[in-house]
Amino acid sequence: MKSADSLRMTVYAALFAALTAVGAFIAIPIGPVPIVLQNLFVMLAGLVLGSRWALASIAIYLLAGACGLPVFAGGQGGIGRIVGPTGGYLLGYLPAVYLIGIISEKSGQKVMWDVVAMILGSVLIYACGVTWLKVLTGMPWPKTLAVGMFPFLIGDILKIAVAVPIARAVRPILHGHKTLVPEKKLNNIA
Repeated sequence: MKSADSLRMTVYAALFAALTAVGAFIAIPIGPVPIVLQNLFVMLAGLVLGSRWALASIAIYLLAGACGLPVFAGGQGGIGRIVGPTGGYLLGYLPAVYLIGIISEKSGQKVMWDVVAMILGSVLIYACGVTWLKVLTGMPWPKTLAVGMFPFLIGDILKIAVAVPIARAVRPILHGHKTLVPEKKLNNIA
Protein backbone atom coordinates (compact mmCIF):
# COMPACT_ATOMS: atom_id res chain seq x y z
CA MET A 1 0.00 0.00 0.00
CA LYS A 2 1.42 3.38 -0.95
CA SER A 3 2.10 5.87 1.82
CA ALA A 4 -0.62 8.21 0.51
CA ASP A 5 -3.13 5.35 0.69
CA SER A 6 -1.93 4.44 4.18
CA LEU A 7 -2.30 8.03 5.33
CA ARG A 8 -5.79 8.26 3.82
CA MET A 9 -6.87 5.01 5.49
CA THR A 10 -5.34 6.12 8.81
CA VAL A 11 -7.44 9.29 8.65
CA TYR A 12 -10.57 7.23 7.86
CA ALA A 13 -9.81 4.85 10.73
CA ALA A 14 -9.46 7.81 13.10
CA LEU A 15 -12.70 9.27 11.73
CA PHE A 16 -14.58 6.05 12.42
CA ALA A 17 -13.09 5.89 15.93
CA ALA A 18 -14.46 9.41 16.50
CA LEU A 19 -17.85 8.52 14.99
CA THR A 20 -18.04 5.48 17.26
CA ALA A 21 -17.38 7.76 20.24
CA VAL A 22 -20.10 10.17 19.08
CA GLY A 23 -22.47 7.21 18.72
CA ALA A 24 -21.79 6.30 22.34
CA PHE A 25 -22.94 9.73 23.54
CA ILE A 26 -26.40 9.00 22.18
CA ALA A 27 -27.33 6.58 24.97
CA ILE A 28 -30.68 5.59 26.42
CA PRO A 29 -30.19 3.94 29.81
CA ILE A 30 -32.54 0.97 30.22
CA GLY A 31 -30.57 -1.13 32.70
CA PRO A 32 -26.97 -2.25 32.98
CA VAL A 33 -26.61 -2.05 29.18
CA PRO A 34 -27.81 1.18 27.49
CA ILE A 35 -29.17 1.54 23.97
CA VAL A 36 -26.44 3.26 21.92
CA LEU A 37 -25.55 4.05 18.32
CA GLN A 38 -21.89 3.14 18.63
CA ASN A 39 -22.41 -0.36 17.25
CA LEU A 40 -23.86 1.21 14.07
CA PHE A 41 -20.48 2.85 13.51
CA VAL A 42 -18.66 -0.36 14.40
CA MET A 43 -20.61 -2.15 11.67
CA LEU A 44 -20.06 0.68 9.20
CA ALA A 45 -16.33 0.66 9.93
CA GLY A 46 -16.16 -3.02 9.04
CA LEU A 47 -18.15 -2.55 5.84
CA VAL A 48 -16.35 0.58 4.66
CA LEU A 49 -12.77 0.21 5.92
CA GLY A 50 -12.26 -3.53 5.63
CA SER A 51 -10.97 -5.91 8.26
CA ARG A 52 -7.55 -4.47 9.15
CA TRP A 53 -8.37 -0.77 9.11
CA ALA A 54 -11.69 -1.27 10.87
CA LEU A 55 -9.96 -3.34 13.55
CA ALA A 56 -7.41 -0.54 13.98
CA SER A 57 -10.21 2.02 14.20
CA ILE A 58 -12.11 0.20 16.93
CA ALA A 59 -8.89 -0.63 18.79
CA ILE A 60 -8.10 3.11 18.84
CA TYR A 61 -11.58 3.81 20.15
CA LEU A 62 -11.27 1.21 22.92
CA LEU A 63 -7.77 2.33 23.85
CA ALA A 64 -8.93 5.96 24.10
CA GLY A 65 -11.77 4.88 26.37
CA ALA A 66 -9.57 2.62 28.49
CA CYS A 67 -7.17 5.53 28.99
CA GLY A 68 -10.01 7.57 30.48
CA LEU A 69 -11.29 9.63 27.58
CA PRO A 70 -15.09 9.96 27.85
CA VAL A 71 -15.89 7.98 24.68
CA PHE A 72 -18.05 5.18 26.08
CA ALA A 73 -21.81 5.23 26.61
CA GLY A 74 -23.04 8.24 28.52
CA GLY A 75 -19.71 10.07 28.22
CA GLN A 76 -17.90 7.59 30.44
CA GLY A 77 -14.31 6.44 30.17
CA GLY A 78 -11.72 4.43 32.02
CA ILE A 79 -10.67 0.84 32.41
CA GLY A 80 -13.63 0.32 34.75
CA ARG A 81 -15.93 0.40 31.73
CA ILE A 82 -13.92 -2.37 30.07
CA VAL A 83 -14.14 -4.61 33.14
CA GLY A 84 -17.69 -3.49 34.05
CA PRO A 85 -21.05 -4.90 32.89
CA THR A 86 -20.71 -3.54 29.35
CA GLY A 87 -17.07 -4.56 28.90
CA GLY A 88 -17.91 -7.75 27.02
CA TYR A 89 -19.86 -5.78 24.43
CA LEU A 90 -17.01 -3.31 24.04
CA LEU A 91 -14.40 -6.04 23.64
CA GLY A 92 -16.77 -7.93 21.34
CA TYR A 93 -16.50 -5.02 18.89
CA LEU A 94 -12.99 -6.19 17.94
CA PRO A 95 -13.79 -9.66 16.57
CA ALA A 96 -17.11 -8.37 15.19
CA VAL A 97 -15.61 -5.53 13.16
CA TYR A 98 -12.86 -7.80 11.86
CA LEU A 99 -15.38 -10.43 10.77
CA ILE A 100 -17.61 -7.83 9.11
CA GLY A 101 -14.57 -6.45 7.28
CA ILE A 102 -13.43 -9.89 6.11
CA ILE A 103 -16.86 -10.78 4.75
CA SER A 104 -17.16 -7.38 3.07
CA GLU A 105 -13.76 -7.78 1.41
CA LYS A 106 -14.38 -11.33 0.20
CA SER A 107 -17.98 -10.86 -0.94
CA GLY A 108 -17.43 -8.01 -3.35
CA GLN A 109 -19.60 -5.79 -1.15
CA LYS A 110 -22.88 -7.32 -2.19
CA VAL A 111 -25.85 -6.13 -0.13
CA MET A 112 -26.90 -9.63 0.94
CA TRP A 113 -23.40 -10.38 2.24
CA ASP A 114 -23.22 -7.00 3.98
CA VAL A 115 -26.39 -7.90 5.87
CA VAL A 116 -25.03 -11.38 6.69
CA ALA A 117 -21.76 -9.80 7.87
CA MET A 118 -23.55 -7.41 10.20
CA ILE A 119 -25.81 -10.14 11.58
CA LEU A 120 -22.80 -12.34 12.31
CA GLY A 121 -20.96 -9.35 13.80
CA SER A 122 -23.94 -8.66 16.06
CA VAL A 123 -24.00 -12.31 17.12
CA LEU A 124 -20.32 -12.01 18.10
CA ILE A 125 -20.97 -8.82 20.07
CA TYR A 126 -23.86 -10.47 21.92
CA ALA A 127 -21.87 -13.66 22.53
CA CYS A 128 -19.09 -11.65 24.19
CA GLY A 129 -21.34 -9.11 25.88
CA VAL A 130 -24.05 -11.36 27.28
CA THR A 131 -21.53 -13.93 28.47
CA TRP A 132 -19.48 -11.25 30.23
CA LEU A 133 -22.63 -9.72 31.74
CA LYS A 134 -23.70 -13.13 33.10
CA VAL A 135 -20.28 -13.89 34.55
CA LEU A 136 -19.99 -10.46 36.14
CA THR A 137 -23.51 -10.19 37.58
CA GLY A 138 -24.27 -13.86 38.27
CA MET A 139 -27.76 -13.44 36.82
CA PRO A 140 -29.41 -16.58 35.44
CA TRP A 141 -29.29 -16.95 31.64
CA PRO A 142 -32.94 -16.00 31.01
CA LYS A 143 -32.58 -12.78 32.98
CA THR A 144 -29.20 -11.99 31.40
CA LEU A 145 -30.70 -12.39 27.93
CA ALA A 146 -33.73 -10.32 28.95
CA VAL A 147 -31.48 -7.50 30.15
CA GLY A 148 -28.51 -7.79 27.79
CA MET A 149 -29.89 -8.85 24.42
CA PHE A 150 -33.65 -8.98 23.83
CA PRO A 151 -34.33 -5.23 24.27
CA PHE A 152 -31.73 -4.42 21.60
CA LEU A 153 -32.68 -6.77 18.78
CA ILE A 154 -35.21 -4.48 17.07
CA GLY A 155 -32.76 -1.57 17.27
CA ASP A 156 -30.01 -3.73 15.77
CA ILE A 157 -32.26 -4.70 12.87
CA LEU A 158 -32.91 -1.00 12.26
CA LYS A 159 -29.18 -0.20 12.50
CA ILE A 160 -28.40 -2.89 9.94
CA ALA A 161 -31.11 -1.51 7.65
CA VAL A 162 -29.59 1.97 7.96
CA ALA A 163 -25.97 0.79 7.61
CA VAL A 164 -26.46 -0.90 4.22
CA PRO A 165 -27.40 2.23 2.23
CA ILE A 166 -24.87 4.36 4.12
CA ALA A 167 -22.08 1.90 3.31
CA ARG A 168 -23.13 1.72 -0.33
CA ALA A 169 -23.05 5.52 -0.56
CA VAL A 170 -19.79 6.04 1.37
CA ARG A 171 -17.62 3.26 -0.08
CA PRO A 172 -17.18 4.83 -3.53
CA ILE A 173 -16.31 8.18 -1.97
CA LEU A 174 -13.72 6.77 0.42
CA HIS A 175 -12.21 4.31 -2.00
CA GLY A 176 -12.21 6.39 -5.17
CA HIS A 177 -15.03 4.42 -6.85
CA LYS A 178 -13.14 1.15 -6.39
CA THR A 179 -14.48 -1.82 -4.52
CA LEU A 180 -12.83 -2.63 -1.25
CA VAL A 181 -10.00 -5.07 -1.95
CA PRO A 182 -7.78 -6.62 0.70
CA GLU A 183 -4.30 -5.12 0.85
CA LYS A 184 -2.72 -8.38 -0.32
CA LYS A 185 -4.64 -8.17 -3.60
CA LEU A 186 -3.68 -4.51 -4.03
CA ASN A 187 -0.01 -5.43 -3.74
CA ASN A 188 -0.43 -8.11 -6.40
CA ILE A 189 -2.07 -5.62 -8.77
CA ALA A 190 0.66 -2.99 -8.40
